[in-house]
Order: sequence, then structure tokens, then C-alpha cells
Amino acid sequence: MAVTMSPTIPVSAVQCAGSRRLCNATTLQARPDHPYHAPSYITISESILFVALSVFTLLGPTRPAWAENTGNGVAAGSQGQREAYTQWYTGSLVSPSGALTKAGVFAWEPYVAYSQPVGYLDSTGGGMPVHDRAHAVSNFTLYKYSITNSISLQMTPDISYGWRRGHGGTTSGLKMGDLPVDVMWRYLDADPKRFIPALSVFVGVAFPSGDYTRLGRDEDGVGTGTYTFRLAFTEQSTYTLPGHHELRLRMWGTFRRALTQAHIADTSSYGTTAGFRGLAHPGMYGESGFSLEYGVNQKWVIAMDLARDWANGAVVRGHDAQGRYQNLLGQASGDWLIAPAIEYNWSPRFGVIAGVTAIFAGHNTGQVISPQVAFNSIF
Repeated sequence: MAVTMSPTIPVSAVQCAGSRRLCNATTLQARPDHPYHAPSYITISESILFVALSVFTLLGPTRPAWAENTGNGVAAGSQGQREAYTQWYTGSLVSPSGALTKAGVFAWEPYVAYSQPVGYLDSTGGGMPVHDRAHAVSNFTLYKYSITNSISLQMTPDISYGWRRGHGGTTSGLKMGDLPVDVMWRYLDADPKRFIPALSVFVGVAFPSGDYTRLGRDEDGVGTGTYTFRLAFTEQSTYTLPGHHELRLRMWGTFRRALTQAHIADTSSYGTTAGFRGLAHPGMYGESGFSLEYGVNQKWVIAMDLARDWANGAVVRGHDAQGRYQNLLGQASGDWLIAPAIEYNWSPRFGVIAGVTAIFAGHNTGQVISPQVAFNSIF
């Protein structure tokens, strides 16, 4: 499974009533529980893991793809058939899955998640209570189709409904966020016997389909209003442990950059209020991390993700209701996320995963716990 390439990626200074990462963003609008400070930036050291993973994946030579099944095959990084069975996987909650391993295959995986804020991490990483809590229930669905044995197309729309306790507002209905469309290419097939992993690259664009300007309610801001470039590098490999248990490892690094600016007016996703007219440009953001999936037996798998999100602040320029010129830069933010889960697979093509994502450290971001469940199917 892949949620890293989903629309629930952090856009600093964008408010959201829906997704986990959007709701963690810092706003430009000063509030008691989200104080505004001077502009800040992520440091180079915070992006070292992303850079290292990117360089690592680029070192792999290009090889022709070959496959025996639709997702758990050797080419995709899993073990081949052994004496008893081939291990079945659904995929962890956060890690991106690579291209499907057989042309003409279609994958469908709907997610349902509940977002529960529990606090706020300030610029020093210290915790503080949040009284204006943005809760949300969201449905994120992955659609993937394999054009060849190594190239797939992926689309990941999400729909959410949000509300705030202490503020009293809700979204005006079900809200669709920005729509990401990606092309993924597995340019190195795995060879488990030689400990060679499967390496993939994703390239795509998120289309501005979510509401972001002239909002009737603050909670309706679920989009950025910009076309966003999306890039990711992934690694996947599987190893057989003593007792014939298999352990699958995934590592990834993602990068996002807005290609356009958003024209905003009045209440917007960027924290502006009635009477404002101007432009907004989201800051760069991304994620890096790794996941482990341990096969208890053929059907049951224990999964765990550890990921680091980072985001630069958005730039907002324009005039407020009194005609004063505003040139604002949102705060940079970052968080550490852990996501334990349990998978159950009926077959190589059908499975379910249930778990929780939790932010346990970071700065200028909300602490959010998000229980979620997903059904994976391949046709």
C-alpha cells in the first residue's frame, strides 16, 4: 500500500478539516493555540535521509522487468516460492508500494481513517494543549493500473468530513481534496538470493481539486489551489528469517514542490480572512522513512512504519480588508510518525490492514493519532 504519495501530504500554512498531515500544518492566522512566530526553515540535516535514499536509488542500473504474479513476486522485492508457501502481504500503512509486476492488472485499496488531535508541538518541540481541535473522518482510495510489467499509473483521491470541538464549525459537507496522479517505474528488479532490492521512482502532479479560497467556513479548506510536482524514490526487499518467517523492508523518500501560485480571496486554506486579496505559494515539503513487515504465517503479518515529515512555510502576499499590504511567511514544520498495524490476507490478491498512525515528536505541528483500516484487492 502507499499513502506517502497520497493527497494527505503536509503543506505548511494550509488549514484542513480532513487529512492527518494537512491538519498538522502551521497557519498564518494567529490563534492562542497556534501562535505565529518569525519565519523559520528546515535545516539541511533534517533532509539527509531523503537525499541519501534518492542517491542510493539512482545508483541502481536499469534492468528489464519480469514478473510471476501481481505484487508479491520476486521482481517486486519479495521472496519466490519456497517449500510451504509464498508470503502474502497487504502493505504497511504509510510506505509507498511500487509498480505492479504484471501488465493489465488493476489494484483498488480504499482507506477509512479518523483523525484525533491530542496536542500541539511548538517551535522547540515542547507539547502544549489544543482547545480548538480539528477532527476528521476521511476516505482515501488508491487506484493503480499496470501498463507494462514495470510501469504503472496511480490515482489517489480522498474525501473527508471535518469538525472542530471548542470552535463549533464543521465542513459544509463531504469535501474532496487535491487529486494526485503518478507514474511509477520499477527500474531494478529484485534478486533476493543476491540481496538486491527492487528500486522504483514515482513522478506525478497533484491537481488543485480541493476547495481553498472564498470559503464559507474555515473547515472547508482542504486544498492548496496549486499544481504540485511529486517525486518519490522507493526500495523494497524481503529476507527469510530463522523459522521460515519473512521480513519485508521498504525505504522511501518523497519531495513535493508547487508549480503554480494560488489566487486567494477572503477566507482561505492559508489562514486569510474576509476582505483579503492576494497570492499564496506553498512551501516545499516531503517525507522519508522505512517500514518492516514480519510474516507470522502466510496470512498474518505484523507491520510497522517510522517516517519523518518536513515542510517549509507558505508565502502569502496581498492586501487585507483595510488595504494594508501583507507579505507573510509561514513557519517551517516537521514531525516524526510511527504506525503499527496488523495485516490479514485471504490470498495473494485480497487482504485487510488495521492500525494507527501517531505523531510522537516534531516542531510547529499538531500531535495527531489516526486509527485506520484498509482493504486491498488486485484484479
